[in-house]
Amino acid sequence: MSRIFFLQRSFSLTTFFIFILSTTSIQAAPITLTKLKEPQPAPAFSLIDLDNKLHTLADYKGKPLIVNFWASWCRPCRDELPALNRAWSKVKDQGIQMLAINIGEDPNAVFSFIQQYPIDFRVLLDPKSDEIANWQMKGLPTTFILNPKGEVVYQAIGDREWDNDELLTKVLALAKP
Repeated sequence: MSRIFFLQRSFSLTTFFIFILSTTSIQAAPITLTKLKEPQPAPAFSLIDLDNKLHTLADYKGKPLIVNFWASWCRPCRDELPALNRAWSKVKDQGIQMLAINIGEDPNAVFSFIQQYPIDFRVLLDPKSDEIANWQMKGLPTTFILNPKGEVVYQAIGDREWDNDELLTKVLALAKP
């Protein structure tokens, strides 16, 4: 009788661990975006790029914009960069804009990092981490999707498989009138 109990218990524990592992892998790279109940005006920014050129949020109005906040020390940020690059190659000719805003790092460190982990879309610098409070981020990476009016309509906290067609369909829908 105890042997049967052990097998049942063993099966239950195995089933439990399989469940935990499967939900953990789903949570590690979700494909969903959180839709805001109402579009919110995006906080204005004025940041330089790696060529020391100034960019403001107003420069990007008129088209949907993906704004990804990241840091080179952030493992999930590094993990999602290839998917962001693949997403960029899918959407850049479809009226979508994309920015990567580095938080809290020296421009030289960012430039060195990009030599090893290329980013194919525009990188802006926030060396003093001012945008964390302005955009009310809870962690990195965090990505916001803005509609053509410059309003936040979706957000994603944590890394995503940005080249996933299901996810990109929501972004691409913002480019259609």
